[in-house]
Amino acid sequence: MARVIHVFRQPDRFVAGTVGPPGDRTFYLQAREDARTISVTIEKQQVAVLAERLTSLLEEIATRFGADTGADVTDDLIDTDPLDVPVEEEFRVGTMGLGWDAESKSVVIELLAITDTEIDEAVVLDDTEEGPDAVRVFLTPAAARAFAARADRVVNAGRKPCPLCGEPLDPSGHICPRQNGYRRGTELADED
Repeated sequence: MARVIHVFRQPDRFVAGTVGPPGDRTFYLQAREDARTISVTIEKQQVAVLAERLTSLLEEIATRFGADTGADVTDDLIDTDPLDVPVEEEFRVGTMGLGWDAESKSVVIELLAITDTEIDEAVVLDDTEEGPDAVRVFLTPAAARAFAARADRVVNAGRKPCPLCGEPLDPSGHICPRQNGYRRGTELADED
């Protein structure tokens, strides 16, 4: 079957978001241009890495090409609205690619579907007929910085980490391996 590449050259919106309560969230990237909306499922760690790499790419572009990459992202530029509904998964993201299109002065993000076969690097940011389905989004530097800022907020909006072991704290309780399975609080208070 032929490869489908969803291209968003001037998206109205490109955001990271979640569905579900903390501890059971499903992460999505969603692109919208005019009446067309695509949602892809992605892992939390992939969202964090994408935000980090976008920021690094923008810093490198500013250094190498002297391009204005919108270093000041104010809160009013960051999209805080929930995902557009209905959220229907197009595919699950496996490989991600980043690039800079000097002609349009845009950051290019490509998200490739998970496949059972190894992906040739030539498939990323290319229009070949063979390969996994993809979503390709072109963002202005300011929009890319706003995306990264929202993505960081989404990733960090989950369960708070335990101050001792760093594992997520569940609302039902947390057995910390650094405390040998004992819960802090009532046991210590009784001994005093």
